[in-house]
Amino acid sequence: MSPRSASVNEELRRRSRERLLQATIELVDEYGYEATTLADIAGRAGAARGLVSYYFPGKRQLLQSAVHRLMHMELAAVLEREPVSRDGRERMARAIDAILGLARDRPRLMRTHMAGILQAEGLIQCPEQQRVAFLLRDTVERYGSGDPETDYRLLRALLMGAVVAVLLPGAPMPPERLRSELFQRYGLDWGLGLPPGPEPPPPGV
Repeated sequence: MSPRSASVNEELRRRSRERLLQATIELVDEYGYEATTLADIAGRAGAARGLVSYYFPGKRQLLQSAVHRLMHMELAAVLEREPVSRDGRERMARAIDAILGLARDRPRLMRTHMAGILQAEGLIQCPEQQRVAFLLRDTVERYGSGDPETDYRLLRALLMGAVVAVLLPGAPMPPERLRSELFQRYGLDWGLGLPPGPEPPPPGV
């Protein structure tokens, strides 16, 4: 049997890594971060335990990469959903809705993710995070930014703050209210993106 080509080996490595990332999302979503071990993740992914350490220095880094992969997939899907729009305001609305949707629909996962970022590890510059950054930077460019790098960082900060507000134990903010505030910040009509209802919530709700 002839040896596999470099391109085949690269594809196998890519698939193995993605299986580990997907397994991490599933297990942390189901059982929580502390109850999920690297051996559990390897088992769910059908991979050897040593392969996890080959790709990731630790569980926290693995989780960040996994959540950023999920964020990238959600953002890409929402930005390119039919009818596809290249209008910057529509794409900004869709980006906001995609991230708020993750906080609403995956609270355990996103709370764990944000806690990790706020600890010593900070924001890890993994390939998955860079893909998220590319989509958000492209969004602010299409929106009409004259300084895409600065405005991307501002958008990232506002979205992270909104996610924390949705997930804050004991005092959560309704996603609809946060959406309304972000839409006002960017001058977006409520009907753009994926509106959760026909009208924005009244003040104070």
